[in-house]
Amino acid sequence: MSNNGNEAPATWLSQDAHDRLQAELDELIANRPVIAAEINARREEGDLRENGGYHAAREEQGKQEGRILYLKELLRTAKVGEAPSADTVSPGMVVTIYFDDDTDDTETFLLGSREISSTTELTVYSPESALGKSILGSRPGQTVTYTAPSGADIKVTVVSFEPFTG
Repeated sequence: MSNNGNEAPATWLSQDAHDRLQAELDELIANRPVIAAEINARREEGDLRENGGYHAAREEQGKQEGRILYLKELLRTAKVGEAPSADTVSPGMVVTIYFDDDTDDTETFLLGSREISSTTELTVYSPESALGKSILGSRPGQTVTYTAPSGADIKVTVVSFEPFTG
């Protein structure tokens, strides 16, 4: 199966992370009647235009429904187990980069979904972030430049990477 650019990179989850996210989803779904009851109770208080409790409950319901949809899709499409080894940087990798600037700093981080970082202290960068996009497909020793949110062009060299095992 070739990736023609329309497919999102696979999100790999450990069994523990998958189970934790499934439990969160189950809890959110079970909590739906509680939120609905809160909205009904606030609605009965009267004038909805000046009812802060009603609007807060509706906002909370929206956030929870959004999280439910996100978790359902993530769990539907996620692959459980250990990500296959790759010869280039890909999502699910712990990556070490070297900043080609005056600081000569290195940084090690997880390239992937924040959802898979539950068992690590590593910083997580999304593959869709400016840094993530620039290093996808890179090999050790390869230098890339990306534009930071501040507008500055930052040059980094991939030092090493390995599959995340958390």
